Amino acid sequence: MADGSSETKSSNQMWGGRFASGPDAIMEEINASIGFDKKLYAQDIRGSIAHATMLAHQGIISAEDKDKIVHGLGTILSEIESGAFEFSRRLEDIHMNIEARLATLIGPAAGRLHTARSRNDQVALDFRLWVKEELQKTERALTALIGAFLDRAEEHADTVMPGFTHLQTAQPVTFGHHCMAYVEMFGRDRSRVRHAIEHMDESPIGAAALAGTGFPIDRHMTAKALGFREPTRNSIDTVSDRDFALEFLSIAAIAATHLSRLAEEIVIWSTPQFGFIRLSDAFSTGSSIMPQKKNPDAAELVRAKTGRINGSLIALLTVMKGLPLAYSKDMQEDKEQVFDAAESLELAIAAMTGMVRDMKIRADRMKAAAGSGYSTATDLADWLVRAAGLPFRDAHHVTGKAVALAEEKGCDLADLPLAELTAINPAITDKVFDVLTVEASVASRTSFGGTAPAEVRKQIAWWRARN
Repeated sequence: MADGSSETKSSNQMWGGRFASGPDAIMEEINASIGFDKKLYAQDIRGSIAHATMLAHQGIISAEDKDKIVHGLGTILSEIESGAFEFSRRLEDIHMNIEARLATLIGPAAGRLHTARSRNDQVALDFRLWVKEELQKTERALTALIGAFLDRAEEHADTVMPGFTHLQTAQPVTFGHHCMAYVEMFGRDRSRVRHAIEHMDESPIGAAALAGTGFPIDRHMTAKALGFREPTRNSIDTVSDRDFALEFLSIAAIAATHLSRLAEEIVIWSTPQFGFIRLSDAFSTGSSIMPQKKNPDAAELVRAKTGRINGSLIALLTVMKGLPLAYSKDMQEDKEQVFDAAESLELAIAAMTGMVRDMKIRADRMKAAAGSGYSTATDLADWLVRAAGLPFRDAHHVTGKAVALAEEKGCDLADLPLAELTAINPAITDKVFDVLTVEASVASRTSFGGTAPAEVRKQIAWWRARN
């Protein structure tokens, strides 16, 4: 039978390595959030100043205590920003770290700051303020990216390139028109950001733990002081709501998907086989063994960031899906996902904006590729409908025969002799050659939102007025 010391040794080994001191070490490790939520220090101090000011205004604390609290919080802000502040894991989170330091600085008055609030509504406020500010930064970043695309679209409204479906040559378009497709995408992302800011523009402070408070607080005053439209309207929902974080992650995931699609095109376009663009050294790297290579690493890393951002969204959705009302400690797992996604998205947008502004467009390669794959076949079919009066299905059949003939002869549609075209259908005249060039093709697409250069310029002007 083992003696007691042997049994104790075996028990301690179960905790293992860093947790050798037992369950207390494990609890500290799993419970502490200061390692990541210290990022909320500015929002926590800002919220506390607004709360203290409101408490004094309502006569709940004295003006003298309010002044001490505000001055002390200002000192703490300076300490954190200078790097002099010492964060303690023992104090768990950013709220307790600041409150403990405040008590050291100003004494008993610090204890009055937490009147009529809980860490539940406090963290909801801090996090909501942080996400709102991050959304505002994202809005500015997307505006800069849209501006970069508008500049390139204006520069290349007439630059012909192949349009693709299934990554197969479909019809000629202009590079300016292609750029405007991304303006629309990122414009929708920016619209989602603006809507999210509107949805979340409510102040949580004053909801307390979950039931509100009996103190005569003024939640409209703190909402206004903190830049919110109004206070939240249900205290239970307030402390248990993380929709604003989920909405941020959802927006980030959609925007990252758009960035990833663009990154994929940049990777393809920069290959020697396409050669549509050339990236500068600022956004590419060389090979360690193959001196001729120039790798689009920045675009590839933007593409990869999408996986991290999507993962953050799924992680937080999973955390929230089974939580009863109101607050549960599970919700501590919300911040790292949002912080990581925000950092990834910010970097990806900045990198892509740089690449769009910096890349060299090889218009000659684009034009040469625009006419490949019989890209003007639809123009021939449309001409047969307009000029010869054929039903489109018949025109489609005639065009298919013309394409087959061109393939057999190894030439483009515009190079087929008129006699051979009239042999396919006698309604074809020499006027057909006016529509078989790629320039004529793009110029003819004048429908609203089409690729005709004049239409592209209209869309650029519309967006410039709104960017």
